[in-house]
Amino acid sequence: MLSSLGEKTKNSLVSAISGAADVVAAVRDNTKKLVVDTLKDAGEVTTSSLSTVADVVSGAVAAVVKSGKSVTEGSAEIVGSSIEAVSEVGGDTGTAAKQASSGAIKGTAEVGGDVGEVAVSAVRGTIDAAGKIGGDAGQLTTQAVVGTIEAADEIGSEAGSAVKKALLNSAALPRQIIEAAISGKPEPSKEKKEE
Repeated sequence: MLSSLGEKTKNSLVSAISGAADVVAAVRDNTKKLVVDTLKDAGEVTTSSLSTVADVVSGAVAAVVKSGKSVTEGSAEIVGSSIEAVSEVGGDTGTAAKQASSGAIKGTAEVGGDVGEVAVSAVRGTIDAAGKIGGDAGQLTTQAVVGTIEAADEIGSEAGSAVKKALLNSAALPRQIIEAAISGKPEPSKEKKEE
């Protein structure tokens, strides 16, 4: 069930999407604005205030699915713009990646979308955002993978399995980072550096 902030986001975006010529731009811009405004309203940007990112993202993804638009493209833009918004207000982008990716999975499950497809899109959106904000793509990707898996596992073992399978089977994602995040072990290249 969506939180009250998630419902508010969903309702706001459904109307924005329905009147938009460029749906992807409308989703991206509205999501980013909602995250920035929500975090500014919270005052200090802390780990606990960043949990609202998951609520905004879950509502935004639910709006995209409900409107019948492409959840794949939409979720990548939603997650990416949320991370950019957190970066803009000086928040922890790693936590934002995890929260946004988690929210994408929860929002998709809420409206019966394909959680595996959205997991891949959420991680892709995270990688794109890392490039735009100059963040550590490996670290942000790891956080996004962890966020998608934790959210899917909360939904149920079938959703958890679907997300892991989709992430591992995607040629568009960095396999070593995905495998390391799923197993909970450091990437082989990072393990060697630490020795």
